[in-house]
Amino acid sequence: MSMNKPRMKKSIADWFGEHIEPGESRDVSLAVGESYSGMTVQIQLHIKRAIEDGPVVFVTAALHGDEINGCGAVRQIILDNDLQLLRGALILVPVLNLPAFDRHSRYLPDRRDLNRSFPGTADGSLASRMAYTIFNEIVMRCDYGIDLHTASVRRTNYPTIRGDLKNQEVRSIAEVFGTELIMNGEGPKGSLRREATKAGCPTIIMEGGEIWKVEPGIVETTVRGIKNILCKLKMLDTVSEAPPYQIIIEKSKWIRAEHGGFLHFHIQPGDLVEKGQTLTTNTTLLGAEQGRLYAPFNGVVMGMTSLPSISPGEPICHLGELPQRYCPATLTKLREKKQGLEQQVLEELGSSLLVVEPSEVAGKQ
Repeated sequence: MSMNKPRMKKSIADWFGEHIEPGESRDVSLAVGESYSGMTVQIQLHIKRAIEDGPVVFVTAALHGDEINGCGAVRQIILDNDLQLLRGALILVPVLNLPAFDRHSRYLPDRRDLNRSFPGTADGSLASRMAYTIFNEIVMRCDYGIDLHTASVRRTNYPTIRGDLKNQEVRSIAEVFGTELIMNGEGPKGSLRREATKAGCPTIIMEGGEIWKVEPGIVETTVRGIKNILCKLKMLDTVSEAPPYQIIIEKSKWIRAEHGGFLHFHIQPGDLVEKGQTLTTNTTLLGAEQGRLYAPFNGVVMGMTSLPSISPGEPICHLGELPQRYCPATLTKLREKKQGLEQQVLEELGSSLLVVEPSEVAGKQ
């Protein structure tokens, strides 16, 4: 357990008067607030406890209520009867932000972002009160955390782990999760991963896919990563699965549109690109070419817009800068050679975009 900040960890055995015995799995609920009608808002949790004591890990999804890829992954873990913990416990939360989930929204009814409200206060705003309860009743029972996210509206992300790699325990679980890409950073102030890590519960987030979807490759990547971490913590007796390569991204940049128009995409999420490579061609609605955007460095497409109609300044592509020792062509060959889950995800995410070669764009000049 991280020693960033001394704390008194709450027991996993006692949950609001319910005693969870060693070896028991139990559905429980947590009251986090009230609706406009005065009804109690309760989030649903599943707790798996091994017979032997050990680390306690939380896995949360839908902290932003429209990001439900993680819901599919958490539900799969809950329903996996073959997943038998050797030690420790899991707190599994398929929907953390229930009021936003019910509205198919990123935000709470008061328009606040719950993921900027941690650790919260007992007498603050709706978001702050919810964050306070979640933080004290879930995070403060745990030794490690995994928080599952997707891209925001009209965007899609290639699977990426994010965490504060200065913290060695965060780095350890980030690496063993097993994505090709790890982005180093503390996270925004008030975010669950930043404040949980600061409080002594090393926490990472997984970014992958789109909102309002449960995508097979993203779910499989997430479930594999969760099991990899549990194996690392000696909570499962399984073999970890590794990607064809793993890169830590220290710098990234959003490439933005210079003009309004309609885009031809020449890249898709997960593509490895060389400096100067054409990313998109911008045309008018009648097909006249208005300009092209090029990669400013050797990089990897961590995320991108899924909407081809664009206005000036809008983000098109989130490009992670590759360290100098990596060659995009070599990494692409490694992925193609393995023909594993990463290649499957690349193909699945690309299926929702019309991607063409720059030479195929024959717009009006």
